[in-house]
This record gives sequence, C-alpha cells and structure tokens, in this order.
Amino acid sequence: MKQNKLIQKKNVIKQYNLPKEVVFCKKCVVSNQRPRITFDENGICSACNYAVYKKNKIDWKSREKELEKLCDRFRSKDDSYDVVVPCSGGKDGSFVCHQLKHKYKMTPLAVTWSPLRYTPAGRQNLDSFIETGFNHILGTPDRIITRKLTKLCFNILGDPFQPFIYGQNNFPLKVAVQNKISLIMYGENGEAEYGGDWKGAFSPTRDFSDYNRVFFTEFPVERWLEYGISKKDLSPFMPPSLDEIKKNKIERHYFGYYKYWDPQENFYYSVKNTGLKTNPGRSEGTYSKYASLDDRFDGYHYYLAYIKFGIGRCTSDAAHEIRDGKISREEGIALVKKYDGEFPKKYFNEFLEYCDIDKETFNNIIDSWRSDHLWYKNNENEWKLKNIIE
Repeated sequence: MKQNKLIQKKNVIKQYNLPKEVVFCKKCVVSNQRPRITFDENGICSACNYAVYKKNKIDWKSREKELEKLCDRFRSKDDSYDVVVPCSGGKDGSFVCHQLKHKYKMTPLAVTWSPLRYTPAGRQNLDSFIETGFNHILGTPDRIITRKLTKLCFNILGDPFQPFIYGQNNFPLKVAVQNKISLIMYGENGEAEYGGDWKGAFSPTRDFSDYNRVFFTEFPVERWLEYGISKKDLSPFMPPSLDEIKKNKIERHYFGYYKYWDPQENFYYSVKNTGLKTNPGRSEGTYSKYASLDDRFDGYHYYLAYIKFGIGRCTSDAAHEIRDGKISREEGIALVKKYDGEFPKKYFNEFLEYCDIDKETFNNIIDSWRSDHLWYKNNENEWKLKNIIE
C-alpha cells in the first residue's frame, strides 16, 4: 500500500534516550521509561521526591506572598489586561484564571488553542467558563493544515497531538505580544509534577530557550518545512520571535509554584466556580472522568505513550493520585492493570477519517513505535508488555 511505504521502524530507545532495563518506582506506578525522569538510589522517582518536597519543605504562605508581589508588579494601572492565562475551560486553567481574577484582583485574558476536534463536554465546559465572567480569545488554525500536520506527527513523532501542543504553548505567547501583556500564568510545572527534568523544579518560571527540548521533542514547528508545509501555513503554530518576547519583557510563570497543586481539588473548585462538568463515564484508558475532556482524539496521544514507553493514561493519573495521598500504591497497581493501554475506540473511525488513513496503516504506524525492549508477541500473535508492575 502506497501510504505504508513511508512507515519505518523507529528507534525509541535512541530517540528518547531510554534505559533498556525497565524499573518501576517503589512509591508510585511510573517506570524509568518516562522521558527525562530520574530515580534516586532508593528506587524512588523524581516526581515522588518532588511531591515529598512540596508537602514538607515548601512554606506555602511565603510562596503566596511571592505571588501577591508578582501580581502587584504586573497589575495594570488602567484596567487593561495584565495576565494571559492559557485555559481550555478544564479544571486546571479554570482554577488558575478564577483565582487570579477573584482572589488576587488581576485582569486576566483567557486564551484557548482549539482542540483538533471538540468533544461535546469540552465545548460545553469552555462556554460555561466564559459565561462565568471571563474575557477570552480562541485560536483556531486552518483545519486542513492541522489535519496534514496531525497525520505527519502521528507517523514521524508518534504523537498525533503535537499540532495541538505547538499551539497550546505558542499561541498564548503571540496573544501576549499582540496585547502588550508581560505575564503569562500556566498551571503546573509538568516536568516537576509528573517526573522529568528538575532543571526548573525550584523556579516559578521556565527559560524560553528550553521549549524545543521539553515540549516539542526537539522538533520545533519549522522542521515541518522539510515535509512540504509552507512557512505561511505553519505560521499560526509558531511562536513570536525571541526578540519580540524579550522586547515585551514576557515572563511565563507556573501557578503551581505559588499554590499547592492538587488536580482533584482543582476539579472540585472548577465545578463550584466555573460550571465544569465531567464526561458521562470514565475517560478511555483510565478510571477518571475529569481529565483531558476537550478533544476527541487525545486518547491517541496517551495510547501512543503506552506503545512507546509502556506508560499509559492510567499510569499517569494513578501515579499522581498516589503522590497526592488519594489512593495507595496497591490501588494504583490494580487500576493500571485494569485500564492502562485500553484502546481508545470511541472515536477511532473518526480519527482514521481525520488523518485520511485506513486501519492497516494505523496499525502499521502503531507497530513501528513498539520497541523490542518493551514488547513481545505471545503464542496467539498478540502484542504483550514484557514488564508488568507488581
């Protein structure tokens, strides 16, 4: 088949610098296959160590005073916008935006980069958030170009969600430059909270020069010029220039540095204050109902993570809730065994249509990302993970 000729076996170990031996954290359920995660001499992952540090070592009253000083430094003198808040209407962005407006008396401009294709719940939650009293900008790129990028990213990067990730990170910067707003407030520092590079774990900000490595897998937007997509078509996905960012003195801060970050509590807060509603049932691949509600296709982002790293959506959710003291490690292991790697079938035919591929091509792309150090075929010719958490 013509479209299958472009599919080549990927070297996942080399591409993500993964260890060949799989080791699971002794406190949570994550393994050392998560890119950039580290383990200490006791077999504890960096995310668990950060969780202990967060609970026991940080003076949160002092951190809140830092937040108040930050708000005072950037607060508008003429009632114009003084902070950009990336927000989809979900639990985390809604929590941050509502807190900044009502507790810290800022004037936020909420910014959303459109999902690949909205779920009914995702669109409803965004509308409910806006209706509770927020100024808002929605960035929607050319849908034809987005589909082309999604198909390319699915095959070449093993993540069909990468076009969204580009916009999610770069569009708020553009809005900040265009509106001469110097403060951008994101939610949590994912590298610290979920296990990754500790370089910025103890700082409220992240260096803009670190974007490509952490968010774009060393594959910035302009690389797609090599695949026949024009600079004009890529423009909506690209950030402003570093010179523009410096000229506008833009700082990107993490709310989770200043306020104790608890995703479940963020959910309860947003239900009460911004009208957040969950999915009717649990999200595919996990047990929760309130995470990643916006996009019909985000299940393939998590499924590809399971294929590439042996770590699916449930592992990520359970690991964080173990660190937060919501569930035990034993409960987390049981949930992982039950739900991790569940195939996202609800929108499968729609995803194939969106990417203009057939089922055979989809399966060939998926299999091209399976590494021999993680996967084997059993006697029934079924793919199985070599290492299962116990």
